[in-house]
Amino acid sequence: MKPLTIGQVARESGVGVETIRFYEREGLIGKPQRRPSGYRQYEPEILRRIGFIQRAKELGFSLREVGELLSLRVRRGHSCADVRARAVAKIVEIDAKIAVLERMRAALERLSAACVGRGPVSECPILDALDPKDNHAHG
Repeated sequence: MKPLTIGQVARESGVGVETIRFYEREGLIGKPQRRPSGYRQYEPEILRRIGFIQRAKELGFSLREVGELLSLRVRRGHSCADVRARAVAKIVEIDAKIAVLERMRAALERLSAACVGRGPVSECPILDALDPKDNHAHG
């Protein structure tokens, strides 16, 4: 297959041109060769690499972590256990985020239950609870 322009890579991978440039600056994808005109030309396998990055991001990996996963793939001396350890660490991180979200939800449910949904905004218990001045006055 012949090399692709950045526009073709963007269309085929479903990410924007600026995202591709950002991945390049961050070292997640290699610097492409340039045509004499200065335009970037990418080898078709770049689409697989961008797909890998996007799927890892969907699973909650940061770009730094994606870079580590990519490097594990090519460095010698690492095993599947190294990748699994990163996945398990991500699960622990996600569980912590879920716990925070559940506390936020419970607090919002309590506030929503305290609001009858009638009356002026100036007497809304939800807004009162969010106002730091009111919390100090009542506390």
